[in-house]
Amino acid sequence: MRKALQGLGALLTLMGISGAVDHLWTQPVLGIVLNAFNRLVVRNVSVLQENALLANLGLAACGIVLVVCVESLTHSRERG
Repeated sequence: MRKALQGLGALLTLMGISGAVDHLWTQPVLGIVLNAFNRLVVRNVSVLQENALLANLGLAACGIVLVVCVESLTHSRERG
């Protein structure tokens, strides 16, 4: 389960960074997969449309937080 959550966190981070890059420039690498958040969520939510760059960077931050939290929980269980 730990690996799945870390993989999800890594995917969210990549999607957020890719969406931010796509917002600033054209993103040719795996655009269909990595820009799904940008195409499916940001375009359909008016608040996120106004702040698309922040929404994508927020998604990347959530992914990083997920990876760090899962890793810290794993290390705390191994110690105690």
